[in-house]
Amino acid sequence: MSSDSSKNAAGRPDPSFIVRAASDAFSVRKVFGEPYERDGTLVIPVAKVWGGTGTGYGYGVGSPDGAPDAASGTEHGTGDGPGEGAGGGGGFGVRVRPVGVYAVGSDGTRWHPALDLNKVILGGQVVAMVLAVVGGWVLGRRRR
Repeated sequence: MSSDSSKNAAGRPDPSFIVRAASDAFSVRKVFGEPYERDGTLVIPVAKVWGGTGTGYGYGVGSPDGAPDAASGTEHGTGDGPGEGAGGGGGFGVRVRPVGVYAVGSDGTRWHPALDLNKVILGGQVVAMVLAVVGGWVLGRRRR
């Protein structure tokens, strides 16, 4: 028997392992991080968590009585091939994105959002494209 905890005693994948791992990954501890203190202010990080999980399993068929193999140079034999088969798998994915922090101090609780520089740059590019299209349209109308 393998020491891999993702498999059960029969050596088959254990779906409960994936469920346990996913429930740990999707817990509230991922949304609100470990609070820490800085300069007398309690800081609580906050994140947005997305995730999903899925599993699958398959099983083969065949004749255990030893049907003939394919002839040399051909792709397929006749009748059912011997054997059974099995298969399975599963997994999960998690995306964690920081959204900001709560700062709890003597003057109350304040929210400080995280700056997503990628969104700022994308917004600037969209504005520049709109201005270029409008500017081109205005110049085209003036020439007529």
